[in-house]
Amino acid sequence: MRKILSLMLLTALAVVGLSFLRPEQPAPATASVGDRLYQVHQGDRPVPTLAIAPEPSQAVVSESVTYATVEGTPVTGYLARPADTSQPHPGLIVIHEWWGLNDNIEQMTERLAGEGYVALAVDLLGNVADTPEEARSLVESAAQRPEQLEDNLRQAFHYLSVEQGAPSIGSIGWCFGGSWSLRTALILPEDLDAAVIYYGGQLETDAEVLEPLTMPILGIFGALDSNPSVETVQAFEATLNALDKQAEIYIYDDADHAFANSSGTRYNPEAAEAAWERTITFLQQHLQM
Repeated sequence: MRKILSLMLLTALAVVGLSFLRPEQPAPATASVGDRLYQVHQGDRPVPTLAIAPEPSQAVVSESVTYATVEGTPVTGYLARPADTSQPHPGLIVIHEWWGLNDNIEQMTERLAGEGYVALAVDLLGNVADTPEEARSLVESAAQRPEQLEDNLRQAFHYLSVEQGAPSIGSIGWCFGGSWSLRTALILPEDLDAAVIYYGGQLETDAEVLEPLTMPILGIFGALDSNPSVETVQAFEATLNALDKQAEIYIYDDADHAFANSSGTRYNPEAAEAAWERTITFLQQHLQM
């Protein structure tokens, strides 16, 4: 009897163990934005890793600024720019992940400023999440008011253009922010000068929707990601190419969703650094005058 029970226990443990080895199953196509992101972030936490965040390559200054008023409510973002103000600098709209405008995004904003940009990290969620459950709630709430988020981003563009005097402006975002970097390009098709999309799950593949785009696009994705899947990324790229848009799309092997986030549990330093180098080269080509 003991042998039978032991065998049953070992079998059960083996099944449980093997379940952790199964590839991540994508969320159903009908799942909400929050649920799709929750699917790829289960078990993830925006906590520091052993990786040390790189310092900006030049001295920068940073501060919290009110850059917009949406539905009567002031919106505060995080602005970082080179300490050297002897000449105007191109601007970047920096769009956070589904965790919100947290320390990691502030650090990335400072790093971008160190490359010679006036970088404004916007706040689309109004709060910061510490768990996937909190992040899903924030994203689901934001999904109910897309017009407000678009207004937020338009005002961010205006702030960089008018208040900061940026001669050219691009957008960059990761995860939730990657999707909204593309959305920024779609709502400002004649104004935005470049857009960088890091593993944004809400990629458009409809040619009619993408037709108005006039700026160059850089897309950074992971081969292990399910939101977006490699197939979706390839369809996105194929549509842009068919429309003769200027697009660079890269899919990194052995990289999952959020692989560039050094404060997350899926951080891939090799892929992250390679993507960063491509990002900086792309921005220099299209924003630095």
